[in-house]
Amino acid sequence: MRQFVLKVHSRCDLACDHCYVYEHADQSWRTRPKVISDETVSWTAMRIAEHVKAHALDRVHVVLHGGEPLLAGPDRLERVAAELRGHLDGICALDLRVHTNGVLLDERFCEVFAAHGVKVGVSLDGDRAANDRHRRFADGRSSHDLVLRAVELLRARPQLYAGLLCTVDVANDPVAVYRALTALEPPRIDFLLPHATWDTPPPRPAPTAYADWLIEIFEIWAADGGAPPVRMFESILSTSRGGSSLTESLGLQPSDLVVIETDGSYEQADSLKTAFDGAPATGLHVLRDTLDEVARHTGVLARQQGLAGLCGQCRACPVVDSCGGGLYAHRHRRGSGFANPSVYCADLLKLITHIRARTPEPTHALPSAALGALASGFGGGDEVGHLAESQRSLRRALLAAVNAELGPDGGEGAGPMVRRAWELITGLDGTHPGAVEAVLAHPYVRVWAAECLRDGRHAGHLANVAAAAAVRAGVTAALDVRVLGGAVHLPSLGALEVDPAGAGRTARPETGPAAHPAGRTARLEVSGGRIALDGGADLDPRACGEWPGWHPVRRLSAGGLSVALEDTDPFRDCHQWPAAGRLTGDRASAWQRAFAEAWALIESELPAYAPGLRAGLSVLTPLAPAPGGREVSSTARHAFGAVAAALPDDPATLALLVVHEFQHVKLGAVLDILDLYDEGDTRLFYAPWRDDPRPLEGLLQGTYAHIAVTDFWRVRRHAGPGRAEAQFARWRRDTAEAIETLAASGALTPLGGRFVTEMRRSVAAWLDEPVSEAAEAEAARSARVHRERWTAAVSPQV
Repeated sequence: MRQFVLKVHSRCDLACDHCYVYEHADQSWRTRPKVISDETVSWTAMRIAEHVKAHALDRVHVVLHGGEPLLAGPDRLERVAAELRGHLDGICALDLRVHTNGVLLDERFCEVFAAHGVKVGVSLDGDRAANDRHRRFADGRSSHDLVLRAVELLRARPQLYAGLLCTVDVANDPVAVYRALTALEPPRIDFLLPHATWDTPPPRPAPTAYADWLIEIFEIWAADGGAPPVRMFESILSTSRGGSSLTESLGLQPSDLVVIETDGSYEQADSLKTAFDGAPATGLHVLRDTLDEVARHTGVLARQQGLAGLCGQCRACPVVDSCGGGLYAHRHRRGSGFANPSVYCADLLKLITHIRARTPEPTHALPSAALGALASGFGGGDEVGHLAESQRSLRRALLAAVNAELGPDGGEGAGPMVRRAWELITGLDGTHPGAVEAVLAHPYVRVWAAECLRDGRHAGHLANVAAAAAVRAGVTAALDVRVLGGAVHLPSLGALEVDPAGAGRTARPETGPAAHPAGRTARLEVSGGRIALDGGADLDPRACGEWPGWHPVRRLSAGGLSVALEDTDPFRDCHQWPAAGRLTGDRASAWQRAFAEAWALIESELPAYAPGLRAGLSVLTPLAPAPGGREVSSTARHAFGAVAAALPDDPATLALLVVHEFQHVKLGAVLDILDLYDEGDTRLFYAPWRDDPRPLEGLLQGTYAHIAVTDFWRVRRHAGPGRAEAQFARWRRDTAEAIETLAASGALTPLGGRFVTEMRRSVAAWLDEPVSEAAEAEAARSARVHRERWTAAVSPQV
């Protein structure tokens, strides 16, 4: 169980006539304490913690709920939050939220929520007319103005603002409702179908009135680029593409939610209160029973059977993977229980079918929430995972293009090599897909494919790709492979030297770019993961270390993260600075020491970047030292997952280079699938960190990367005053200036405008942080000198 609804107060200050707690079949609220006790809270926190430890959960979600949770008062809610944090912080991530009608929200509550990291979701049904149709006080007074006041408090504190929850009423104007909600800039909108069953069906002026209402909103939402995120729509899109749902009301994933009432009783999803009296009850209690016992309850198990738990009509439905039978409570009918389709079956079928037809999947897309997280300059494992998946498809498309365009003749006489390699790769993809993916994921495979398609050279390297996959799969194969720079290179594994006559392994592989002459071929035999070149002695590239003539790809490890130290691949020399040659053992050890210290610094001082790096960083490529000991680093547009750098003397500098360059990796992947600017715009712009004028994409890339640079110095300045403080002062100033240049360019697409707005939000928050007058003066002086020098040198070009 990963989601917990904690009822902190069982009464409410509004009298909403569509409320499932007070207006439907289950009336157990009448016999429960108004307010949860401290003892019950403590036991709840302990039960969740023991469940987390027993199942090694990395994250749980807790929602403080009611009734109206704010009736519990700020002091009690502070104790609740502190108790939960005290038991769970350090053993798992806690996503702590409160769902409120907003009427009582004030500064004191906001202070409590900010102190304990509690995000706030507010119930609001739209404009005044829509909201006041149901959400009134018992005496008939409107709640609208008070709710708007609450939302404004949250808009001023975006770190607290979780979103808006809107119950659908088809008597309301959907466009007016949607526009009223989006005007409040919610991070997310939840549209909730009103709770109903077959015995008490919802008002229905037309057979698919709810679908028609939501489709009107979907069309506007899609035209606006999918912003703000709407959980229902994003869940349908996700499940239509094989992903998971974001809500329990859709999809086939097992329910993992438990409700704890104010008296400590465990209940199933409280939407079941609409079915019949006692429907959500389990008979279990937090003082007596563990969450494992709740998980074994028959009612809970019934909501964890996926497709097998649905009635025959649902199992045969073409949209069942998205619908999932709808919300469990909405299936209820006297006599047949929950073995029915949803009472909204016709609506869900029409809505899902419409969204699928309206949004085919010609390309990868980023969920709006993921795009927002990345645009802020951050983005965790899930967000970078979306980018990695799009890169996976792109790499495969490029390989298919190499086969289609060069397989017939292949240039350089490589046609037969390409065709044989393609047959081996496609065969292995069916039998050993993990082995194929491990090779294709190597960043320089895409670099090779892009170069090959551009100039037709090195098509035979596809055979080396196939051979590497065969080694990883442990199969038997024999094929001709390409020799480049005196060696046979197996992507992701290493390089095997050959002499000019092909009889030995004495020639050291060259380290220049992939512009080497195509070279000759060599016969490579693969069996059981071992390789033999032209009949010579064999070896296992997966297991052996250095061996005469064999140079394996080494790995760097730190904090559970392992990345390749790539100094063998001939296509790695695609960066702004030249790649280093094969490292000596001592130099490789120096990289390991520096990487371990740099990663420890990232995890301790820049933890927001660590999950994204874990999900996307796969290769570090050593660069040749720059003249004068200058610090150099780079990424290549086609090398997703790779960061290149000359090893700096200071591990903190390596940490900075890694987080800085990985910003380029992320943004490059975003630009592979989304249009953020007009590519026809050829103007050049001033960038405060460059001596040359930059095209729009270059300015966007540099600005995005300098969000991380600014954040690095923002954090590091607390280690002591001086250079770090001045660096923070300068880069926040210059990054903010560059963001405004982008925003004013007139060349951003609507999606690009949203992206830059999120960049601005991150940097704007840092502009208010205090720095010393000396640091501010030094930042202003540095910026002025750079601008004056740039203007004198290059402004006539712009």
